Amino acid sequence: MALSEEAGALGRSLAEGPFTGPTAFADLIRNALLRANNEAWSEMVWSDATFEDWPLYEKAVVEGLNAWSRKGRKLTLLAHHFDAMRRLHPRFVEWRVRWDHLLECRVCKGVEASEFPSALWTPTWALRRLDLVRSTGVATTEPRMRLLLREELEQRKRQSSPGFSATLLGL
Repeated sequence: MALSEEAGALGRSLAEGPFTGPTAFADLIRNALLRANNEAWSEMVWSDATFEDWPLYEKAVVEGLNAWSRKGRKLTLLAHHFDAMRRLHPRFVEWRVRWDHLLECRVCKGVEASEFPSALWTPTWALRRLDLVRSTGVATTEPRMRLLLREELEQRKRQSSPGFSATLLGL
């Protein structure tokens, strides 16, 4: 069975190992959100230069976030910039407004966008894209790899500032 099929299978555990292509990547994100609720993950960290090619515009993704969202949960987004979010991911932006108290969005300008980590970290599973052009990477439950990714994301967070506010204030 291909990894994208395995990642999309709702009744199975999260896929581990290498993945290739935007479909496999999107399937892993969707399945992770299903697992986030089912396994009651208290925290997730998402990191990407722009989030342009994440499936955040999809109804299923927002439904997964709605199911996961409750008191005590936290989602941190790290990005080089959030310029395209409102244009490309209106469903996610609407969710973000409603659940602002669970979300921390940070802008990290200290690294070039091309060098920015594209990853999703959770307490029990993580994925990282290693080649953004081909959308290839690895998904893992291995504790050491998750720890190293978490440390890298925490370093980015320390070098960041708040960004992507829930509302746009204008004159």
